[in-house]
Amino acid sequence: MQDQTPGANRDPLDGWSLPAWTYSDPEFFALEKERVFAPSWQVVCHESDIPNAGDWRSIEIVGESVIVVRQKDGSLRAFANVCRHRGSRILDGDGGCAKKLVCPYHAWTYELDGRLTGVPDAASYDALDQAQHGLAPVALDVWHGFAFVRLVDDGPSVAAMMAPYEEMVAPYRFSELRALGRVTLRPRPVNWKNIGDNYSDGLHIQVAHPGLTRLFGKSYGVEAEPYVDRMWGNMQDRPSTNRSERAYQQMLPELPHLPPQSQRQWLYFKLWPNVAFDIYPDQVDFMQWLPLSPTTSVIREISYALPDDRREMRAARYLNWRINRQVNAEDTALIARVQQGMGSRSFSVGPLSDKEVCLRHFCHRMRELIPAAREETAPGSGWSQRAG
Repeated sequence: MQDQTPGANRDPLDGWSLPAWTYSDPEFFALEKERVFAPSWQVVCHESDIPNAGDWRSIEIVGESVIVVRQKDGSLRAFANVCRHRGSRILDGDGGCAKKLVCPYHAWTYELDGRLTGVPDAASYDALDQAQHGLAPVALDVWHGFAFVRLVDDGPSVAAMMAPYEEMVAPYRFSELRALGRVTLRPRPVNWKNIGDNYSDGLHIQVAHPGLTRLFGKSYGVEAEPYVDRMWGNMQDRPSTNRSERAYQQMLPELPHLPPQSQRQWLYFKLWPNVAFDIYPDQVDFMQWLPLSPTTSVIREISYALPDDRREMRAARYLNWRINRQVNAEDTALIARVQQGMGSRSFSVGPLSDKEVCLRHFCHRMRELIPAAREETAPGSGWSQRAG
């Protein structure tokens, strides 16, 4: 493989995609869990989802269950959802409320702050120090009202990652958002990278998304910062044969809190490696694609909005949903086609356009974290045990 772009200091692979084998190889996936996902921030919920003491939400990250709990003093804390006795999961489901956290196996009881305060027949445990057996803490970061956790606390904060766009995001008043519905989980038979590659890909918009093309014309743009990809499109005021698209443009009211350039803009951010915010004038959606296996993932998503009971706003949000339902269906078909094609012996890597800046950046970072991604064909069995 040779780069087709000039530049003596370039990595010769910067003009090429990751090899197809990295989208299905079990050993590569095992390294991704440790090197990519364990140290990455993952959205759990918005602060408004857990308003009262004892309210909690959970998330599954590469086999680990993590809970975020509202404390009695109003703060948030995150813990591994694992009892320190025999390793049982403590809480089931994606959320709830509890005065104490009680393991259903042997009734070990923890306070909201993780302290172990109840052990049945405690005297039968030789030298048990309850103070040393509280719930294992997990790193927590709250950014503009959204609670993030990461399994390995190494790397920049969410605020540092999003710093290049702080002024752009601030007018949307994220901390005041409220959920429009519930979290949905959508399984997909694809590697997690194919979902992210598609999300940050601007070249397919005019080819595969006729609705977005009618809305944006040729205004769709992409750019990459060290930890964040940004995509955007500015709505064009022109006739559309699609009723939902035309009605959305007509019904969308003015938003006093947004600057003029944001009134008719759809804005997208992807935070490394798999968390996305779709920011519309009328609402904000978050989406993350969580890996389940080398070739399966689940898309986790929910919509939020500022309180606004105007009739035209309710209509705009419904029309937004109709438009993006079609876009999501188109993307679902696209990523399935790519995953299937990557299984062909005829495909290994593909050249990347200079316009595919987000994908170039992503591939470069993945090759830094897992150098085996530089190999066009899969190494022999057991290669990950020898990997540096």
